[in-house]
Amino acid sequence: MTSQDRPVYLQLRDRIAAAILDGEYRDGDMLPSVRAYAADQGANPLTVAKAYQLFQEEGLISVKRGVGMFVADGATGRLLARERRIFLDEKWPRVRAVIERLGLDPAELFETDDA
Repeated sequence: MTSQDRPVYLQLRDRIAAAILDGEYRDGDMLPSVRAYAADQGANPLTVAKAYQLFQEEGLISVKRGVGMFVADGATGRLLARERRIFLDEKWPRVRAVIERLGLDPAELFETDDA
């Protein structure tokens, strides 16, 4: 399944997760409002609300009524651990199979082309 085949709310969830992992939003930081993020992403606010709801259910964001939504304390570490587990359990076996099928030397994968 490509990322485009995934429901939009999951694509938005992935973008928010990437922003947290990349340090754009740190533990304790305020996230954009549903409306602001929807406008920025060209998405329906209800779809953004569904993506945010997933994070809230996972304990990765907290809501302060009348104030906004914030990245929960410890969320970055928990998110990183989960994303690593997903990569190693679900994605890496397929990547490794392709590497083996193509006869690639793993060292080649880390070479840079400075030419």
